[in-house]
Amino acid sequence: MKKILDSVDEFEGLVAGNEIFEVRTRGVGVIPAGVGAAYGVSGSNLRASGVDWDLRRDGPPYLVYKDLDWRVWTHPDGDSFARYWVRMQETRESVRMVLQMLDGMPAGPVMAKVPRIIKVPEGEVWVNTENPLGEMGYYLISKGATGPFRTKIRSASFSNVSILPWLLKGVYVPDIITILASLYFILGDIDR
Repeated sequence: MKKILDSVDEFEGLVAGNEIFEVRTRGVGVIPAGVGAAYGVSGSNLRASGVDWDLRRDGPPYLVYKDLDWRVWTHPDGDSFARYWVRMQETRESVRMVLQMLDGMPAGPVMAKVPRIIKVPEGEVWVNTENPLGEMGYYLISKGATGPFRTKIRSASFSNVSILPWLLKGVYVPDIITILASLYFILGDIDR
């Protein structure tokens, strides 16, 4: 894990030491917090606009996040540089979290016995989690069979690109690349 932190530091030193990077990212692609929230932008993209919200800390408790010592990173500027900066801090924080989880992991077998067929109880449920792209949500309706009757997936990538028509108005063509890269989305994740 130390090697990962060293690699992150090395990458950041390379980028942060390059004056051109800051000139091309500071003040470029600014997302005001209210506009980002209105478009459903989440995760580090919204935290880079100063919004101190993380589902792992602020949503219903899940997994072991409540047992870890960790920090939610924000940046007030909301520009492409802020989105890069928040992601760098979150990468470091993730390594620290993994190290804490490894230290607390009990010894012994890790395989659980799972039945071959799982019958999903009748009803509906919404579950959301924080993922590297932002908030990922799943809405399921079951009629009590072995699979869901209906499934709706809310991907972070869809919201991250939904703001583009607003965000790209009046920008210079070379800034489009910087803005797209700073939003961090996956095209295959958009069509859910």
